[in-house]
Amino acid sequence: MFTASETPLIATVLLVAFGILGWGFYRARDEGKLGILAWLQSVVLMAPWLLFFGLFAAGIYINIVGILFLLIASTGLYIFLGRRLRNLGQDEMLKQRATQRIAQAEASSPENSNTPAVNVDVLRIKEEDLQVIRGIFGIDTFFATEAIAYQEGAIFKGNMRGEPEEVHNRLTATLKKRLGDKYRLFLVENTDGRPVFIVLPSRNDPRPMTIAQKVFGLVLLIATMVTSLEAAGLLQGFDLFSDPTRYQEALPIGIGIMTILAAHEIGHWVLARRHQVRLSLPFFLPSIQIGSFGSITRFQSVLPNRKVLFDIALAGPAVGGIVSLLMLVVGLLLSQEGSLFQVPSQFFSGSILVGTLARVVLGSALQSSLVSVHPLVVIGWLGLVITALNLMPAGQLDGGRIVQAIYGRKTAGRATFATLILLGLVSLANPLAMYWAIVILFLQRDLERPSLNEISEPDDARAALGLLALFLMIATLLPLTPALAGRLGIG
Repeated sequence: MFTASETPLIATVLLVAFGILGWGFYRARDEGKLGILAWLQSVVLMAPWLLFFGLFAAGIYINIVGILFLLIASTGLYIFLGRRLRNLGQDEMLKQRATQRIAQAEASSPENSNTPAVNVDVLRIKEEDLQVIRGIFGIDTFFATEAIAYQEGAIFKGNMRGEPEEVHNRLTATLKKRLGDKYRLFLVENTDGRPVFIVLPSRNDPRPMTIAQKVFGLVLLIATMVTSLEAAGLLQGFDLFSDPTRYQEALPIGIGIMTILAAHEIGHWVLARRHQVRLSLPFFLPSIQIGSFGSITRFQSVLPNRKVLFDIALAGPAVGGIVSLLMLVVGLLLSQEGSLFQVPSQFFSGSILVGTLARVVLGSALQSSLVSVHPLVVIGWLGLVITALNLMPAGQLDGGRIVQAIYGRKTAGRATFATLILLGLVSLANPLAMYWAIVILFLQRDLERPSLNEISEPDDARAALGLLALFLMIATLLPLTPALAGRLGIG
């Protein structure tokens, strides 16, 4: 049986995990059998981790062979369900949606007019450009019924006559062919939930970094290198600022931290390049405690859709997290008596994920008051913390962008507010939470600007990966209670 002190932790983990799965089921049930199958893919992807942590909390340990077996089995079942989805006709489901939209559009379309009503006097688009823009719409794509002035462009209300992503791509190509890059075409939902097109001049696109911003980014990079070395020195028991001659001792860990940061940014850069999206240089956040808190990277292009937002947002934490996890596991395997670091066993109770992996690999060695570990263990743990902090579902953090891509702007706004409230409560016991609350509040609280196609959602595979990333973020940042850590043989 679990003690009273263990119950809140276990209840929190179970509540979050099953809450995520329950929300996915709620969204999937409207799609019938195909939606349920897509939801089962998410369950299969998360099941090994839920089973592993659940058994671990119950005092049942699975070795590495068992973990690999669970992952292989879940991957095979995930692929099987994906084939079933295709065989049952996911494309047909999309066609049915498009047909329903056509029927709704035909029922509400004006019978005596094929052009949108417009008051040219209030629109700031040139008359000749306006005529060209009106000409891209048609009865087989988007039947425009009204044009309303909006900022420096216009909102076109009407009725969708096809699948949103296909229609948007087609109209965007037509607009670019006729007017070049002069305007951007956004597809968003109106306040009544119906799709509308917004046309804005391309001069409203995000601007490239200025020289001053680039210089500031370089200064932050140098500062992060210094704080990474200082953090490495503190971990080894000396202050590099007081004794800079010992910098060579701090180099290995400092380089390890910078390697993880670089891997994170490379992940963003590779996916951004693949999708032809420009990114700003990263603004690193130096930290004496762990070397760095990650970085702030801005988009310098308008994103084509929420799928691209998801891919770029997830790529950084995925690459940085995998590198960190590999360092941690390899470091645990290399740890033995006489290793460089002697850390208190309580070190491993600071994270469910780290404590679980350490218990599986090191076993009874964690019962000692001091545990000898390889330096890679420390570097990997720091990398996982940095990755997890950037996966918090708030504003323009990677986690906030992932939530916005999967669930939309309204849910992302609520998640940001909830995260700030939670950080405020946690900061009563941990000053680090207050730092992050301030960073989010003043630098990252705003949501990412809308993509050109805000209606089309990422597919179920992306949604499942996003949920998995958020789950691992919680498992990294959530600590073991002292009672549970002791019961599991840690300390």
